[in-house]
Amino acid sequence: MGKKEKSSFQLKTPKGTKDWQGTDMVIRDGIFSKISEVFKRHGAVTIDTPVFELKEILAGKYGEDSKLIYDLADQGGELCSLRYDLTVPFARWLAMNSSVKHIKRYHIAKVYRRDQPAMTKGRMREFYQCDFDIAGEYDSMIPDAEILRITSEIFESLGWQGKYTIKINHRKILDGIFEVCGVPTDKLRTISSAVDKLDKSPWDEVRREMTEEKGLDPEVADKIGQYVNFKGARDLLTKLTEDTTLYGNASAKKGLDDMATLFDYLEVFGVLPNVSLDMSLARGLDYYTGVIYEVVTEGSAGDSTAKKPAKKDKKPADADEDRSSDPSVGVGSVAAGGRYDELVGMFSGKGQIPCVGISFGVDRIFSITKARMAKETELRPNEVDVYVMVLGSKGGLLKERMEVATLLWDAGIKTEFSWKVKPKAPPQWKAAENGGIPYAVILGDDEVRDGKVTLKKFGLPEGHPEKNGVLINRSDLLAELKKKLRALSEPELEEKVAELTVQDSS
Repeated sequence: MGKKEKSSFQLKTPKGTKDWQGTDMVIRDGIFSKISEVFKRHGAVTIDTPVFELKEILAGKYGEDSKLIYDLADQGGELCSLRYDLTVPFARWLAMNSSVKHIKRYHIAKVYRRDQPAMTKGRMREFYQCDFDIAGEYDSMIPDAEILRITSEIFESLGWQGKYTIKINHRKILDGIFEVCGVPTDKLRTISSAVDKLDKSPWDEVRREMTEEKGLDPEVADKIGQYVNFKGARDLLTKLTEDTTLYGNASAKKGLDDMATLFDYLEVFGVLPNVSLDMSLARGLDYYTGVIYEVVTEGSAGDSTAKKPAKKDKKPADADEDRSSDPSVGVGSVAAGGRYDELVGMFSGKGQIPCVGISFGVDRIFSITKARMAKETELRPNEVDVYVMVLGSKGGLLKERMEVATLLWDAGIKTEFSWKVKPKAPPQWKAAENGGIPYAVILGDDEVRDGKVTLKKFGLPEGHPEKNGVLINRSDLLAELKKKLRALSEPELEEKVAELTVQDSS
């Protein structure tokens, strides 16, 4: 037989994807925990849906972004696509479960988009979304206000105080602006998609797209430009309401009245200081019908004036090339959503179920969090609280270490010990140090004989009276450990979580 040929393919993950491990998993799991805790606080229940849907379910829901959907090969008589978001599958689920008229639902799962990746900025092709949606008939703007309250709670819990802005707008205000400016009805959505690019491109580029690519009359584009650069809060709302031409339009009037009500509720909820009414916010997805919003922070937009990295050759731009090193590419919004009252009805003739929701982009939140923690070296790769060690015993005291570990596990204390029968001291110290484990329970022949253990806290300075640990009765171990772990968690741990989640760049 001839020599076996080696495989010629490159061992790698597909473009726009990554493996997760170590402290990255700790950071991401912490984000998941904070988000789901807020969701549950507001009474949400969770569901799960297939990672792929029938192609026709997703078709026509995403406007110009439909080209980013991953289509699957026909392998069973059905044309399917990987889900682009969690909203359309939720609407399909509601249409199939017609008995469900009201629900607060959350869903944490992966979605897929064939976008140009920028991995270090959280712009990926496979990524997690955390969605919260309220479905059902309720009085105007009350669910919408609670969604934004939830949004604020999540970013506050992540330690982002003062470092995020909730940009809001209303589709009916936008449609009213387009109508009074003279945009033809058949161009409303395409012009809306162009306006949505104002967070990435200057007005001149957006205007050129409207007029040259989409055929809009230049005079109409100039009229739109007078409105879409407005940003503010109640002052802007008042200004738009006093614009008799705009307020005379039925669509704009409905949107402005909704916004006035929403602002009142957001003031009660304590959210208004973080909100900016931004007339350039359009949200390109076709299914939005009312209030729309997205959350931005530093790094979201990128630097449109920055010089792009020089190309080493004359080849045309590769749509699959990672753009992490391109300063003009930002993280983008870290959360976004809005009201979609007609999406469920697209799947069912049994009537509409009004919905409003928001989606949090965990990978983008992660990338900002990790960048802010760049100088942090104390993040632990696991959650173990105690390492059970043996020192000074030729026999290794394996069963005794197992007994202590079992005692701690039964009490719910995260514990590890060496799987060597007779472990040497240095590997045990190293294992505890590498894991960032705060406490050690040390056994020796004398301690076992006398019914005692040594309880040691790592990281104490030289000269500290408990630097080498404290000898205690084994019967007191649980009480002492619980007391110390509680002291660690209450004054320090919560502070540490916020500090690790947002390490101030200053």
